Amino acid sequence: MRLDINLATRPYEDAREFWARWGLGVGLLGVLTLVLLGFAVRGWTNAGRDRHNIGQLQEQIAERDTERAQAQAFLDMVANHSTRDQSQFVNGLIQRKAFSWTRVFEDLERVIPPNLHVVSLRPELNEQNEMQLDMKVACDTRAAAVELVHRMEGSKHFQGAQLVGEVSGETGTGVAASVVAIYVPDSTDRSEK
Repeated sequence: MRLDINLATRPYEDAREFWARWGLGVGLLGVLTLVLLGFAVRGWTNAGRDRHNIGQLQEQIAERDTERAQAQAFLDMVANHSTRDQSQFVNGLIQRKAFSWTRVFEDLERVIPPNLHVVSLRPELNEQNEMQLDMKVACDTRAAAVELVHRMEGSKHFQGAQLVGEVSGETGTGVAASVVAIYVPDSTDRSEK
């Protein structure tokens, strides 16, 4: 048997040297590929679990919406109008009665700048059934009223604070300003602390 090898067209290659140089890199890339593939599979299974949970929650939401629609339809019946109106009135009274002036003044005390005084404070429920505070304040400069609004924005008890109006004093000293904010009381009872 005769082997004709032309080294000019097929140069000699040392496979052992190639694998010694590149084998470790190829092996590490293979391991990295397997690790990334494992992460991808785990992410895919977690996403499937999340999709299943989301589907269950959406079903529960649909059930609650159906129950709410049925309850609203029952309350909208002509025979139930007086009961519905009376319950809304009583619920509004309960919410107003639950309003704690002491807590409001404690929370205001933390945010009011030293050169500002509350002249009047009027709480009322807005369309979203949130407690809205309408305040009239007196201060030396407009900057104090703006500082109050900034401090209220940084507080967890006041949301959407706005300076809705201001009137300068007749002598040029002092400013009367109107501030509106949504009041969010603590959910925990402070008497336990």
